[in-house]
Amino acid sequence: MGNDIPGERKILLGLTQIKGIGYNFATAILDTLKINTNSNIGNLSDSDVQAIEKLISDPVGGNFPTWFLNRRKDIETGANLHLLTSDIPFTLRNDIERERITASWRGYRHLNGLKVRGQRTRTTGRKGGAVGVAKGGLAAPAKKAAAPAAADAAPAAADAAKEKTE
Repeated sequence: MGNDIPGERKILLGLTQIKGIGYNFATAILDTLKINTNSNIGNLSDSDVQAIEKLISDPVGGNFPTWFLNRRKDIETGANLHLLTSDIPFTLRNDIERERITASWRGYRHLNGLKVRGQRTRTTGRKGGAVGVAKGGLAAPAKKAAAPAAADAAPAAADAAKEKTE
């Protein structure tokens, strides 16, 4: 799969280190293969490792239900897939780019950095891109003007201190 998992880790948590395999999917894999979830990865036999890899690469062949997969009805192929590792962000980027090119509503929302799934935007989601009135303008020069005034005040305070000592 391309991931090196330390041998002293428990199998259940070790499988979740692979991107695309969560806790529930790892539990389902180990239950299907009847492997103890509390044993260490280093104690697995080669046949167990191969069986896990086979089930991860083809979960449909392992009789997993389609709702358990992370990419159902793929737009390009129409197949039910389970994506792993670097395929996940690659496919996500392709999907967003396709929506932008087709000029769908979701594509416009992605393009402008707004929320896509129908969430409210009146009060939340303000931390991202700048939407609305831009800050700056007249407030910035006022700070610069205050700095020379403070510099002029320092010598005047020093002169006042000299007069008191004399």
